[in-house]
Amino acid sequence: MSQVQDTHFSGMQFEAIRPHQRLIALAIMCALVAASNYFVQPQFHINDWLTLGAVTYPVTFLVTDLMNRRFGPQAARRIVYWGFAAALIVSIYLSTPRIALASGTAFLLAHVLDIFVFHRLRQQAWWLAPLLAGVLASVIDTFVFFAVAFVGTGVPWFTLTLGDLLLKVSLSIMLLAPFRALMWNLGTAKPKKNMVVSSD
Repeated sequence: MSQVQDTHFSGMQFEAIRPHQRLIALAIMCALVAASNYFVQPQFHINDWLTLGAVTYPVTFLVTDLMNRRFGPQAARRIVYWGFAAALIVSIYLSTPRIALASGTAFLLAHVLDIFVFHRLRQQAWWLAPLLAGVLASVIDTFVFFAVAFVGTGVPWFTLTLGDLLLKVSLSIMLLAPFRALMWNLGTAKPKKNMVVSSD
């Protein structure tokens, strides 16, 4: 199918990503991860169960899902791999090495899972793929990150995990609105000349 239905993720043809589109996605991803790592440090904790980093990080899943939706899972995975490397380097300068390591590990695991789940559900109702992928990825990301970053440091990592996870799940629901608006624009656009077919 050359055009995506309005309410489903049908069709397995995707637009070929262009260099400037890849660069923009990488820049956004890197900025979001770097900001999240900076604001997750103890001096920016709102209380014993919430960090400022939880506010910005869920947007990375929105970026990944939009890339997956328009360019397919292979292109989305490439963005994640390059974004992982770039964000890890930047995070070393903006946060501690342990937080950078925790972030890189959690980021890679969570976003690979997000891409997999989203792609498997792309032919279902429009909201199911981004919501379920985002929630599952947030669970993996949050527990892996806080366990690696703060276990044994005296920071109340478990309560922070629960608080951040609750906020991330709430934001995953709220981000369905901008995802729906952007998906509608992509789905009703005219077919492009450069299309690729995914076998994933």
